[in-house]
Amino acid sequence: MFNVITRAGAEVKPYAGGKTEPNKAIVGVPDTRFDRLVELFEPKKETPANVEFVDLAGLSRDAGKGAGLGNAFLSFVGEADALVHVIRVFENADVPHPEETVDPVRDWNIVEMELIFRDLSVIENRLSRLGSKKKPLPEEQAEQKLLERCQAHLLEEKPLRELDLSPEEDKFLRGFTFLTRKPELVVLNLDETQVDDKDIPSLTEMQELADSRGFRLVRLFGRMEMEIAELTEDEQVDFMKELGIEQPGRDRLIREAFELLGLICFFTTGKDEVRAWTLVDGGSAVDAAGAIHSDLARGFIRAQVVHYDDYAANDFSTAACREKGVLKLEGKDYPVRDGDIIEIRFNV
Repeated sequence: MFNVITRAGAEVKPYAGGKTEPNKAIVGVPDTRFDRLVELFEPKKETPANVEFVDLAGLSRDAGKGAGLGNAFLSFVGEADALVHVIRVFENADVPHPEETVDPVRDWNIVEMELIFRDLSVIENRLSRLGSKKKPLPEEQAEQKLLERCQAHLLEEKPLRELDLSPEEDKFLRGFTFLTRKPELVVLNLDETQVDDKDIPSLTEMQELADSRGFRLVRLFGRMEMEIAELTEDEQVDFMKELGIEQPGRDRLIREAFELLGLICFFTTGKDEVRAWTLVDGGSAVDAAGAIHSDLARGFIRAQVVHYDDYAANDFSTAACREKGVLKLEGKDYPVRDGDIIEIRFNV
């Protein structure tokens, strides 16, 4: 799956021999809008939005007690902003399953419980230190109360991402890097025989689990996607057309992962460079200016903005967009939308 996402081909081998260091790759986010802007401007440099993927060896049952990679695995997970949980759904006698049978619901629960155990361990250690203080400060008493609430929630076998927290509480807990607080995407790794829903074991149960737990569910044909990735671009188009596939699963997965991080893209264009910038959803024009360069935020005057859809609808003509009133000058509080094309006016 990592090879599919990163198009690493045969460069990244499966984990073996006790290797614990993760594979890492920075991947461009597929975006047809960005591709079209590159075609139009023919820039000297093109820079897509990027996401870093980190591939960890599979998590064993009882990892929290040291099984498998144990705490090494869990420490790597702590560094991530979001989790992509790949679950095997295909049968293959040549690839033995650690639990001996294919059961996606069980496998999801094994990993989820290991993450819960790890978070409980962190809380218990901190509560023990707080409890040993004879005269805790008011802020320590508030911390203890919040952690006890988190502990009770985890003991009900529920991840912390399901716990309703105020913005202040959420901000405070970030320092603990709780694993079950991280947003999660679940990928069902299928083979090419599992095109119909009826051929996917426990699909209904997995969908119900996703709906009730609030995580996204993506299907991907791992082996087939790897074969597609090894073809030339023209061969890929023909192969996908033959199979009735409109978009590689790889592209869907990367886009889903990008959105899971709560990010949007805005563009800057020109003959020197066309670039897709990332911004936290809800960010303002001055935040966008700061993403480009701190000087632009410091000396911000106005942002000239046109949305990609409006730009495309007006034959990619700036003059036509201005005439139609869809090219606008916005102030620093303007909420940037995914797909905005922005030019910052500033004076330092």
